[in-house]
Amino acid sequence: MKALHAQYPFLSGAREAVEAADVDLAELIRENDAVVSRASERVTGALQEGSIGNAHRNTRVELLSYPVARVLVSLVDERVCTRKYARAEAERAISQFGAGETSSRLKSDRTERLGLSELLAEFDLEEAIVEAEDGYRVAVGTYLRLASDVWGDEWRLVNRTLADGEVHVASEELATLLEEAIAQRVADGLPLSVPDPIAEPVEAEVEAIRETLSELDLTREIDTVVPERFPPCMKALLDSIQQGEHLPHHSRFAITAFLTSIGMDTDEIIELYMVNSSFGEEMTRYQTDHIRGETSPTEYTPPSCATMQSYGDCVNKDEICEEEINESHPLNYYEYQLDEADEDELVDWREENDEEAAVESD
Repeated sequence: MKALHAQYPFLSGAREAVEAADVDLAELIRENDAVVSRASERVTGALQEGSIGNAHRNTRVELLSYPVARVLVSLVDERVCTRKYARAEAERAISQFGAGETSSRLKSDRTERLGLSELLAEFDLEEAIVEAEDGYRVAVGTYLRLASDVWGDEWRLVNRTLADGEVHVASEELATLLEEAIAQRVADGLPLSVPDPIAEPVEAEVEAIRETLSELDLTREIDTVVPERFPPCMKALLDSIQQGEHLPHHSRFAITAFLTSIGMDTDEIIELYMVNSSFGEEMTRYQTDHIRGETSPTEYTPPSCATMQSYGDCVNKDEICEEEINESHPLNYYEYQLDEADEDELVDWREENDEEAAVESD
């Protein structure tokens, strides 16, 4: 097995090397603790640090840990895990290339080198990506596919130079697009269907990864209330509140935790609930302060999409819900929506209410 394959295990040549070695995966997992340990490190590191960690000194262990890591990700079977793992593998691959211009960045500093032409050939991009005087020209279809998951207004097609069906990108931007290609390759086919003889020996590792995943803070701090950008589940719960409907405890917890997480204070949330005939301010204040961590040791976040679905609160799913971009959590959906919107579209609901109140008082 070549060192190049261990460095870039997503290559078709690496897969062929593993197949040629005729490795029994079930036997490997049962008998090679080093491979399982390195595989678990790849996944856990991806979740915690966004990195798969340092390569194992043994080339065989490093290469074989890649398919085992894919098994672990498949058994965890959470889109956020798959997404973060694929991203970490891709970032590691790109980081192994040199710095500076793309022509040098896409060559490993180690003895065995993966040149830009080889990488483009690996993904059948030789004709879709061609060098230009001041960067590269990328076929628009290829650009849209690779840039679809890259955040930032500068990646929107409307903000790019488009001529003759090609998009101009700078050298460093090409590296970002190739990182996306690698991430897509790593995630392709996941989750795998894993038979019991392979799954059972790694139950402890899978449970440890799930525990790591449950402890992650997957969202940034948000302090903007724009209901039209809420995920469908939270829109539905908010509509129910505004119509004076009685919500089950789990639904009330979900919407209250969501509203506290995006910056609404207790008084603002209480005002929302006042339209309900069974409203009790004292109890609502107590529950809201408890959820936001004012009267409890824990600041609660809203339930994940999986939990919302199990309680029957996952309703009106849209295209964004179906995409990996939301990472299986309502707050990630909302964060994505805020990032996608133009600044002038994001009028905070609280500011609108303040303006309306000021007009009425006049």
